Amino acid sequence: MKTLFFVIPLVAGVSTANAETLREAVDITLKTNPDVLSAVHERQAVAQEIEQARAGYFPTVDLALGTGYERTSNPAVRNNPANGSSVGYNRNEASLNGRQMLFDGLETKNEVSRHRARTNSRAHSVYSASENTGLEAIDAYLNVLRQQRIVELAQDNLEAHQRTHDQILLRSERGVGRRADGEQSLGRLALAETNLMAEQSNLRDAETNYLRVVGIEATSLSDPESPAGLIPSTVEEAINAAVSNHPTLKAANADLESANYQHETALAPFFPRLDFEVGVRQDNNIDAVRGSDRDVQAMLRLRYNLFNGGRDSARREETAALINQAAEIRNNTHREVEESTRLSWNALQTVRNQMAYFETYADAAEKTRDAYLQQFSLGQRTLLDLLDSENELFRSSISLIEAQYDEVYAMYRILNSMGMLLESLEIEAPEASTTVATN
Repeated sequence: MKTLFFVIPLVAGVSTANAETLREAVDITLKTNPDVLSAVHERQAVAQEIEQARAGYFPTVDLALGTGYERTSNPAVRNNPANGSSVGYNRNEASLNGRQMLFDGLETKNEVSRHRARTNSRAHSVYSASENTGLEAIDAYLNVLRQQRIVELAQDNLEAHQRTHDQILLRSERGVGRRADGEQSLGRLALAETNLMAEQSNLRDAETNYLRVVGIEATSLSDPESPAGLIPSTVEEAINAAVSNHPTLKAANADLESANYQHETALAPFFPRLDFEVGVRQDNNIDAVRGSDRDVQAMLRLRYNLFNGGRDSARREETAALINQAAEIRNNTHREVEESTRLSWNALQTVRNQMAYFETYADAAEKTRDAYLQQFSLGQRTLLDLLDSENELFRSSISLIEAQYDEVYAMYRILNSMGMLLESLEIEAPEASTTVATN
């Protein structure tokens, strides 16, 4: 079929020299897209909470200095006739204290694990954002190619109408044509011109969307290779892969893990806390006593809260409820992942089932147009028949092109539903998508 020769590379995987490939477009998108970078920065921020929690393992050292004036009145001062009712001195204080946690009810250990799980959740979110943004870039990429092909069709359609109109005018000049035919041909020519302008506008819109998603202008795009070889043979295989690989489901599992560690952290106040503390103090002119006051301490101190109004018990119940919430969110995410995979699979099967009919439709429309053109030249067909066949060919060709690009997008959509889109393109996700060990 001559009219659609330019869509063959889409299926065959032929790329244009020096063209911007689909893989390059997705790779550029992941490095510059604000949605991906925002997820990266969030993951980096949460990762610092691990270090904040780990600080509980290390000693704390506090230095305190003070200087000022103190006036004291107490029985000892007042009973000394030399002092009067009060005495005042310049007061100076200096202390250095260190504390090392020995046991805190495993609060620090569980907090470190909780924040590691939260970091892993954000890491999976980075991968999910990368997958979804990558699919958006693929959609924008294919839409530009689709509109470029449709513009070419609209140009061919306009040229065909122009040739027919020229032929009608020539007939009129020779006195063998009817004036009504010329008017009818002119109207259809004007319609073909508006169709071209409309498709050119659609192309500009597609290029604008591409610029928004990818971050660069669409220049010299090339038709991608078909990922058909990466698509599972059954929907069940696709669902199993999605459940195992989908980053959003992994993030939900990490959130559940974080909630469990948070529940363990809430148990810490029910245990005593043991610290080793050392301190050095030197004060001058304290409490109406002139001179230096020095001491050094090294102490084991145990602190155990016996009652705080039931706050710790309520916190324990709260974290238990949060575990149940995280579990239900995970369960719902599992359903959404399966639903997304099934919808993507159905979309691919639908467009594949329609493809043969679109091809038959376009091929029949071209043969009809060619036959009508010959019959019109012999006076066996009216001008209206010829113009209608030309318009039918234009519409059928557009339907076929859209179906071909829809099929490619549907395959990438399945890969995205399986969490394997970036892997299929051999693109590395941002480094922030790397997880950490929780223990």
